Amino acid sequence: MSTMKFCRECNNILYPREDREKRILLYACRNCDHQEVADNNCVYRNEVLHSADERTQVLQDVASDPTLPRTKSVRCANCKHGEAVFFQATSRGEEGMTLFFVCCNPNCGHRWRD
Repeated sequence: MSTMKFCRECNNILYPREDREKRILLYACRNCDHQEVADNNCVYRNEVLHSADERTQVLQDVASDPTLPRTKSVRCANCKHGEAVFFQATSRGEEGMTLFFVCCNPNCGHRWRD
C-alpha cells in the first residue's frame, strides 16, 4: 500500500508525476527540484472491507437529507419511530425500482425496503 513520501531536501510532501518520455512514475517536490523514481506504480488503493450489497448504496446521513421526501405513515421496526425518508432505486439483480425507507431517528438509522 502506498504511503506518503517526503522530500529528502526540504521535507515537503512528494506528489506523483508521470515522466511521459521515459514512461515511468516519479515522485516530485513542488517546493524544490527534487524527484525520485517510484518503487511502486500504485498511487492510491481503496480497500472495501464490507460486503457489497444494497446497503453500500445508502449513505449513513441520508435521513438528514432535506431534499428527500419524508413520511409519517410508516413505523421503524427497530425503534418504533414514526418518521422515515424514502427513495426509489434499483436493487442488484432485480428488474424495476424498489422503495427504500430509512428511519429518521438519529440514534437508529434502520433501513428497510417495501
